[in-house]
Amino acid sequence: MSVAATPPRRSARKAKGDGHLRRAEILEAAERIFIAEGYEGATIRKIADEVGVSSTALYMHFPDKSCILFEICEGTLKLLLERNREFASRPLDPVVRVRMMLEAYMRWGLEHPNAYQLVFSGPRIVSAAPWPEGTADMGAECYDIFRGVVREIAASARLRTGSADSAAQAMWMSCHGVVALYASRPNFGWTPADELIQVTLDGLLNGLITD
Repeated sequence: MSVAATPPRRSARKAKGDGHLRRAEILEAAERIFIAEGYEGATIRKIADEVGVSSTALYMHFPDKSCILFEICEGTLKLLLERNREFASRPLDPVVRVRMMLEAYMRWGLEHPNAYQLVFSGPRIVSAAPWPEGTADMGAECYDIFRGVVREIAASARLRTGSADSAAQAMWMSCHGVVALYASRPNFGWTPADELIQVTLDGLLNGLITD
């Protein structure tokens, strides 16, 4: 599975009346350009050229590039939030639920490296405007749900070391590091993604949590 960010490519200009321009096309093209050139380097004209439409046609969907960025980030966080809510509510051992949340997070990141880098590796877009309040709240809720399940583990005295908060942060940061490096260094001799995910989660959970 390749997770490298692909460079922008110029699409052939769509003919007039070639059908309805889907917002998804714009969002996918913008992801590639934001990653390849950063927020400042991306322009509406470049995104439009990537999609194969005029800048005027693109403005009919998004008034500026910050709105495109916000929609990409919002979509990513909304999906992760829905998954965390669903996993956290299952009547399963909290260790099982923590593993499910971390695995889903890593798999999503490896399958969608562009959106992942936009949301979780933001320094390349540091000059973008602050996220709308609701979007930022979704990110905080994603983490709070995960931390809540880790606190269930801590409450049953199953943590080998640290507190619920330090354990939750260490697990999240470790998984983030795996995904970010896998995506940003595609030419390194990585083991298959499935094996890497399993070894990472086994090491974290066995090292931090008792049976």
